[in-house]
Amino acid sequence: MNSQFTPGVVPKRLSTEDLSHNFDDLHAPLVVHEAAVAADRCYFCHDAPCVTACPTDIDIPLFIRQISTGTPEAAAKTIFGMNILGGMCARVCPTEDLCEQACVRELAEGKPVEIGRLQRFATDKLMKSGVHPFNRADPTGKCVAVVGAGPAGLSCAHRLALLGHDVTVYDARPKAGGLNEYGIAAYKSTDDFAAREVDWLMSIGGITIETGKALGDALSLDAISAEFDAVFIGVGLGGVNAMGIAGDDLAGVSDAVSFIEDLRQASDLSDLPVGRNVVVIGGGMTAVDAAVQSKLLGAEQVTIAYRRGREAMSASRYEQDLAASHGVKLMFNVKPNAVHGNGAAAEIELEYTQITDGKLIGTGETMRIAADQVFRAIGQTLTMDGGLALEGRKIAVTDAGRTSRDGVWAGGDCSSGGDDLTVTAVAEGRDAAMDIHATLTGDV
Repeated sequence: MNSQFTPGVVPKRLSTEDLSHNFDDLHAPLVVHEAAVAADRCYFCHDAPCVTACPTDIDIPLFIRQISTGTPEAAAKTIFGMNILGGMCARVCPTEDLCEQACVRELAEGKPVEIGRLQRFATDKLMKSGVHPFNRADPTGKCVAVVGAGPAGLSCAHRLALLGHDVTVYDARPKAGGLNEYGIAAYKSTDDFAAREVDWLMSIGGITIETGKALGDALSLDAISAEFDAVFIGVGLGGVNAMGIAGDDLAGVSDAVSFIEDLRQASDLSDLPVGRNVVVIGGGMTAVDAAVQSKLLGAEQVTIAYRRGREAMSASRYEQDLAASHGVKLMFNVKPNAVHGNGAAAEIELEYTQITDGKLIGTGETMRIAADQVFRAIGQTLTMDGGLALEGRKIAVTDAGRTSRDGVWAGGDCSSGGDDLTVTAVAEGRDAAMDIHATLTGDV
């Protein structure tokens, strides 16, 4: 960020005590009694709609029954059998749009079974015990490279290791975890959970992680394809879209992804600078996370400006309401025209929009609001170039993540067809691993 040259963007807007309180766990974990009561509300449906709504196909009625019978460790094994990152997904998955929305209790009473919190209760219980629920199969003699240590890559690596393959994971960053480590709002994943989850996952054995290695000249797809029996790519989306407007290069204007990363890696939140008047451009989860955390850092006025209507926002209504509950103002049908300021952002000019003949256009009517810090959250792009066929701006995949190149699979945000959710990335990594295993061993 260029905030050091922006008078309005400063650290220490709040005390250390206030920051600690603000960034505490968004949802307190259930205690044993609360979990028993929550589990009791489940109807244990046959052909449960919540299972169909889960991208990883977890047997939700089964794991809730296991909690209700006092065996949360067994419940955790049920969860981890389908989603090895079930602990993180319990924290960040938009259950309100997936399993809990499909819950019969939600449809009948407007109050679903708390599936996400019950999943966290079970997975936390087992992970705290230090026990890994699965034993690795006998070595197959096959070696697989996984490029990207995010949710898709870690899920793929774990399943391959479980099946007896040796896996080397390469990641460009200093730490493994990908989005879970660098891109999740701090109040959703506290106490260094992402790193602890990686360590726990690695305890299956057979996985080596090499950080600081990005796919490119030093780590070419040709080279690793020649060295390994198969390759899985789960690099996510590393590029950030620009606004393409005047003033986009002023001090105080930066991308929301970098802001969230800085916050997640900060050893002292009071040292992190934040503006007095913050404007976030975009309508997805990144925009909401950046806006809410700006408010929690002490920004006085925080606004999310989105070019379309509320119903078009990719952030769920729950997340929109969460932002509003923290005092974030949501503006719809406005797009940025320019950022104004003498070397540093001071105001942002927004133009009202409308839909005409199916196209979004500006109306010509503009307004200005104070903005000493502006975050872009208008989407990310694929940055790798491995000579693979693309679909739109992502790697084209068929079946269980097969790319246009033999022996190379892909999954997660970098591949076509997904919905850019952590839980979907986990499912795609898992399914690709099963297809890789079948291909390498003939065990269909």
